[in-house]
Amino acid sequence: MLTLSGCSDDSNKKVDDWAKTFCNTAQPQFKKITDANAAIQAQTRDDSKPADVQKTDSAAFQQISDAYKALGAAVDKAGAPPVKDGATTQQEAVKELNASSVSYANLKKKVDALNAGDQAAFAKGLEDIATELGKISSTGDASLKKLESGDIGKAMQKQPGCQKQTPSSPAPSASGAGAPAASPSGSASPSGSASGTPKS
Repeated sequence: MLTLSGCSDDSNKKVDDWAKTFCNTAQPQFKKITDANAAIQAQTRDDSKPADVQKTDSAAFQQISDAYKALGAAVDKAGAPPVKDGATTQQEAVKELNASSVSYANLKKKVDALNAGDQAAFAKGLEDIATELGKISSTGDASLKKLESGDIGKAMQKQPGCQKQTPSSPAPSASGAGAPAASPSGSASPSGSASGTPKS
C-alpha cells in the first residue's frame, strides 16, 4: 500500500507541476482576453461613435488573437500533460488555439474594412461580425475543454494563473454584461458585443 500511495503522490505532483507551468505562463494571456472584452463591452452603448467602436474592436480582436497564439505556445512549451492521451490532448489544444488566433485576426481585418462613415452599412457589418464572433467563441471554448478534464483540470483550478481574472479598468457599462472569466473554461468566450448599434 505504501508503494501504491507513493506512485499516486508522484503522479499527482507531475500533474500539479504541469498545471503550474502552464498557468503561470498563461495568466497574462487570460488577462489580455478579459481586458479586451471589457473594452469591447464599453463600446456597446447606444451613444458610441462608429469610429470609436471600430478602433476599439479592432485593437481588442488583435489583442485576443495575440493572446490565443501565446496560449498555444504556452501549451506547447508545457509539454504533454502527464495523463492518458496527454500528447494528443496537447497537440489538439495547440492546433485549435492557433486556429482561434487566426480567426480573431480575420475579425480584426473585417472590422478595419467597415465604413464608419456609413451608419447603416456599419451597423449591418457589426451584426455580421457579431454572428461570426459567436461561432469563433464556441470553437475557442472547445480548444481548452480537454485540458480542463480529469486530474489536469482539477490541478489547473488550484493555480492562481488559471483562476478568474478581472479587467484592469472595467467600464461601468461592462458590469453584468457577461464578460468571460479569464480561466481556461471562460477565456475563449468574448461576448457578441460587436452587435451594438452605434450612433454617429
